[in-house]
Amino acid sequence: MTTRSRPGAPHVGLSSSSVYPEGTARAFAYAAELGYDAVEVMVGMDALSQQTSAVAQLVEQHDVPVCAVHAPCLLFTQRVWGLEPWGKLQRSAEMAQALGADVVVVHPPFRWQREYARDFVNGIAALEESSGIAFAVENMYPWKATPRKGTTKGMEMYVPGWDPSEENYANTTLDLSHAATAGSDPVAMAERLGRRLRHLHLTDGSGSAKDEHLVPGRGVTGAAGLLRHLAGTGFDGHVVLEINTRKAAGPEQREADLAESLAFAREHFTLED
Repeated sequence: MTTRSRPGAPHVGLSSSSVYPEGTARAFAYAAELGYDAVEVMVGMDALSQQTSAVAQLVEQHDVPVCAVHAPCLLFTQRVWGLEPWGKLQRSAEMAQALGADVVVVHPPFRWQREYARDFVNGIAALEESSGIAFAVENMYPWKATPRKGTTKGMEMYVPGWDPSEENYANTTLDLSHAATAGSDPVAMAERLGRRLRHLHLTDGSGSAKDEHLVPGRGVTGAAGLLRHLAGTGFDGHVVLEINTRKAAGPEQREADLAESLAFAREHFTLED
């Protein structure tokens, strides 16, 4: 079993989405076996992930805390916890409070969620004030709908935008796979965000149009350099591995990818000599 983070270092967590198609329970088991410090619960189609009491039992069983809750705001989780987006965020905050987590990860609204998007920035601030939970808005990537007939330009799908550094959010999440898809320099984005950067989704991408979520170090984002940069700035937020292991040949390969990712985080979150 890998040892937990050294004192004073940020917790290195495992997103439960990293073990898909295995479920939330297996995420806690992998985290305990490999020595992750915490789990980020992706609230999704896995029914267990939607039940605070069931997740609390996993915390107790494996002695692994929850550091963050990822709200069900992905395309395929649009119907999880109902259709009202502010209600989903409120339930996410309640789950985080009950589990002792201090962050809810949330994506910016889709363009078709007009009412939700209209006052999203102020609404997030109000939720943070009322709940005491940091709602860390995640960077996405340019994604445009197919142009309408007779036009040449599509419409950007995220409102108010895919880059949280351009808005007045108090807390943000930086996802390296999304940065790769967007062609963004993650160090430059981290510098723009400054102390507003609360949460890191450590992963990687090749720079293709696909949102790949590679094991860190297998892509082109400069994940090692970003970790060293954050260490040098005194970053004390969560570092959470969010990788795609869907194509793993089986549990052994998935466990190897999760172990490699954890070792990468521990190796590179350090000050250079």
